[in-house]
Amino acid sequence: MSSGKVSFPALLDGLKSAPTAPEAIAAADAIAQAVRTHGLATLREERVLDTFHEYATDKKSGFAREGAAIGLKALCQGLGPAALPLILPSLPDLVELLSDKGEVVRTAANAAIKALISLTPVEAIEVVVQVLSTNLKATSKWMGKVGCLKAMSILVEGKGEEEREEIANMLGVLLPLVEVVMHDTKKEVATAAAKTATALCSTLPNPDLRPHIPLLISAMASPAEVPNTIKALSNTTFVAEVTSPSLAILVPLLTRGLNERSLETQRRTVVITENVVKLVRDPAVAAKYLSGLVDGVEKIMTTASFPEVRAFAASAHKTLLGAGASKDYTPIATPPLDSTSTSEILLSLLPPDLTVASPNTPGTAPEPFHPLLKETLQFVSSLTAVLVQRRQFQNEGKWLRCVGAFIGLWIKPGAGSQEGREFAEKARTHFWSLDKAQQAVKKTTTESGEEIICDILFSLAYGALLLLSHTTLRLVRGHRYGICAANGSGKSTLLKSIRDGKVENFPPQDVLRAIMVEHALQGEDTSLSCIDFIASDKHLASTPKAQIAQQLKDVGFDEERQSQSVGSLSGGWKMKLELARAMLYKADLLLLDEPTNHLDRASVAWLEQYLTSQKHITCLIVSHDSGFLDNVTTDIIHYEEKKIVYYPGALSEFVKQVPSAQSYYTLSASTIKFSFPPPGSLMGVRSNTRAIMKMTNCTYTYPGRKDPSLYNATIALSLSSRVGITGPNGAGKSTLIKLLTGEAEPQQGTVYKHPSLRVGYVSQHATHHIERHLEKTAIQYIQWRFQDGHDREELEKTTRVLTDEDKALLDTPIVGKTGEKRKIEMIMGRQKLKKSLQYEIKWRGLDHKWNTWMAREDLLERGFVKMVRQFDDLESSREGAATRDTRSDFVRKHLEEVGLNGDIAQYNELGSLSGGQKVKVVIAACLWNKPQILVLDEPTNFLDRDALGGLAVAIRDWGGAVIIISHNEEFVSALCPEIWSLEGGRITHKGKAAIVDDAFADSKAGSLRATPRGTPLASAVPSPLGSKAGTPAGSGTEDQPAAGSDPNAPPVKKKKKLTRNQMKVQEERRRKRKLDWLIHGGPKPEDTDSD
Repeated sequence: MSSGKVSFPALLDGLKSAPTAPEAIAAADAIAQAVRTHGLATLREERVLDTFHEYATDKKSGFAREGAAIGLKALCQGLGPAALPLILPSLPDLVELLSDKGEVVRTAANAAIKALISLTPVEAIEVVVQVLSTNLKATSKWMGKVGCLKAMSILVEGKGEEEREEIANMLGVLLPLVEVVMHDTKKEVATAAAKTATALCSTLPNPDLRPHIPLLISAMASPAEVPNTIKALSNTTFVAEVTSPSLAILVPLLTRGLNERSLETQRRTVVITENVVKLVRDPAVAAKYLSGLVDGVEKIMTTASFPEVRAFAASAHKTLLGAGASKDYTPIATPPLDSTSTSEILLSLLPPDLTVASPNTPGTAPEPFHPLLKETLQFVSSLTAVLVQRRQFQNEGKWLRCVGAFIGLWIKPGAGSQEGREFAEKARTHFWSLDKAQQAVKKTTTESGEEIICDILFSLAYGALLLLSHTTLRLVRGHRYGICAANGSGKSTLLKSIRDGKVENFPPQDVLRAIMVEHALQGEDTSLSCIDFIASDKHLASTPKAQIAQQLKDVGFDEERQSQSVGSLSGGWKMKLELARAMLYKADLLLLDEPTNHLDRASVAWLEQYLTSQKHITCLIVSHDSGFLDNVTTDIIHYEEKKIVYYPGALSEFVKQVPSAQSYYTLSASTIKFSFPPPGSLMGVRSNTRAIMKMTNCTYTYPGRKDPSLYNATIALSLSSRVGITGPNGAGKSTLIKLLTGEAEPQQGTVYKHPSLRVGYVSQHATHHIERHLEKTAIQYIQWRFQDGHDREELEKTTRVLTDEDKALLDTPIVGKTGEKRKIEMIMGRQKLKKSLQYEIKWRGLDHKWNTWMAREDLLERGFVKMVRQFDDLESSREGAATRDTRSDFVRKHLEEVGLNGDIAQYNELGSLSGGQKVKVVIAACLWNKPQILVLDEPTNFLDRDALGGLAVAIRDWGGAVIIISHNEEFVSALCPEIWSLEGGRITHKGKAAIVDDAFADSKAGSLRATPRGTPLASAVPSPLGSKAGTPAGSGTEDQPAAGSDPNAPPVKKKKKLTRNQMKVQEERRRKRKLDWLIHGGPKPEDTDSD
């Protein structure tokens, strides 16, 4: 690589002697261009870098020092990323120039440092920060320290999410370094350190901490601010996951708070500590960062003078130890990245003209032809080792910026862009093939000759809870494993972790293809047809449509149903659609999370047959359907003391070996008790058999479909109704419920609901209720929903939202008795009027004193149906919810009564909960305002057997009406003596079946549990629930004479209750009769009400 006609000494002299800044910049640009054209080796051969060093240390010439800074900046800009590893060793010279007496020199040095730092890729941030940290410690001049701090800030400014995340992960190293400089005696240094700390902390991923960054920085700078910062944090509700960057800034503050003398500060600190620890998901992070807090908390637990503070500390201490912290914790040394072998591989991939045989050891691997190339390779090797460790082989852009951008100019001086891209791709494919070979599953076999596809040691954590600790996952090809454990123990978490590649040591997807089938489609609203929906999957882009159509046909989709939109499918058909898509993936390992949810019995039988016929696919199955598990599984995986224990055989064989697992076959609630609040009273309803909800001749057709989903349905419900709705997938069960609850409006027919009736509704898709609140905790969700004293979701139903027609109706004037025309503005209140209601009307443009009352029938006749029903819903909801206090402790207790762990309810976001936990949240929310009717659409989905038993007993003992849709025949038959069967959208009433008493472990033959006092069913006579006669509300015999009475006897007339005015007139008549007798004498009149 010769220098040709270019004279580098002349160019360098021209830079030194340039009288003006523009001339110096021009000379520097010429040098950079010459280096780019003639090769990077000229930096050493032509003594360019050595000369810049001499210029930078020339104490006599300010031109020389300025020229050095301008020259280094020009190299950064002219050579691009290739300059970074070569000029980074010159950073101490630039830092020294920051303290120069000449302002122009300082300005040039600042510009050069900024140009150098801007070349740093995200993978090299750690290397550059180490160099800056070394210079920050080494320099004794305050301007140099300020320059290094500003350079750290430049790493953060204007960076993308990936760079910010990388810096956030280094806060544990960076903040202690910056904090030391915050206490510098020089004010400018301390101020710069505070600004840098603020910039670094802006990368915090935790939204709960971001508002407190200024306070956290002030506490770092001044220990006197620690109490104020602790006080501010104690008023913060922590809900987001706490990761290592957050702990890097919190732990030093909490350590100081624990050492404060103030008992109040100590109390606040231990409370914050406990709240934060509950949100640390990773046990390794907890052990690393939180172990330092154990001694401080332990000290307060034993020495604090106030019992309350000691109790808080004891609770925090228990939480700390449970999360994995320990005062005996020894940091585990992280093995260094193997950049040596990486460097050797990169060297072997270089073109032959860039390598030479080793002069000292002939016959060994070649060496780089130039020392600067060797430095570049060492730098690139460290970045490549990061990519290899993180297994980022599919991102071509990262390999280009970490490899190609630094090597291109060495391969072809003057250009190098295309050559660098080709070399980066060559390196990427080579390292990827090495990784595949390393990760390949070694085919081992069992004693019987079966192939083992996975045999690993791993741990699994959720929140502050360690679910599985150093346990073995050993899977055999063709086996079907059923995972049995309680709700919240991590069954779905294990499947999702395998799907996302987060299980340590698990083979990667390109080696062992693991596909998960879950309820990802549930609740989605998409207009794509079924076949187009699957064809749009990017992983199935190469799959012919004919093959997709055949697979859909195999799972039951005929041609007509294949062309239907996904949004019009029932929950069961959506689940079949997901199964069809999973089968097209041709998986080695099928991860099935509650596959039978929403499936009717015929579909479940088909799924059983399909899974058992697949001899080469291994299945991991999470299901609460005991019959399905017993028919399908070849092995049971059971969680026992944070270990996986394997039991060969089906579920029935497992129960024989573990008798405590009998709950998988009975609806017992041995470990989980649900407690439902008693239903509120219903105005004007004194009979448990009076119809309180009716649907008459209702027909409903989904948009885009020809045939109605529900046809001419007529039903009625009373307070004593216990109804089970059965039928195959797509028969119209959920449609019926949506019409009853007001989620949808029928195109034909009418729906009647008692004006004061409250309905608790649990949709078959739990996320239907909470999908817009996944960032809230369970407690925050209930507080939001009922914070105004009524159910906010009730007013969002389509049957309650005013349409343009309804709003136009409000502009229609009403002619009063005097002929005056008025327009309704709103309904203000209601009260009873004989057997109906009347409503207080606020008139538009008139004061409240002109409000008048209108009868309910009059308003309905005039077309104000939605307005009246909207107000009825609001008032009935208020009657139930207004009596409930939404304080956090009350809501937490309510959630605990439906089986949800209190800490999970208070600290975990809804988005992070398991399916079973979400169902419990929705059940708790629908029961908050004490409804009289509970509607449960597929409540058994996602609940384990213990939770199912607890739910069944709670429903059985509850005093209100219940409607249940479920494919779980055991659950329905145990609770519902009345069945509505749907087939093709038509409903058939099947009288009351006998209650299956022995389904309950605690039941007694012929007996029912007493209903709680104060509920509508609390009477001395036997409950209608136990009778075998048809429910009067559903049979149309409400007005027939009672059994055993004379049908010809005249009807008994009830004595009419007098109004207040009538009683007043009656009393006046009595007084007049008595006064006449006293004045005129004669026989004493009878003391009677008769006229």
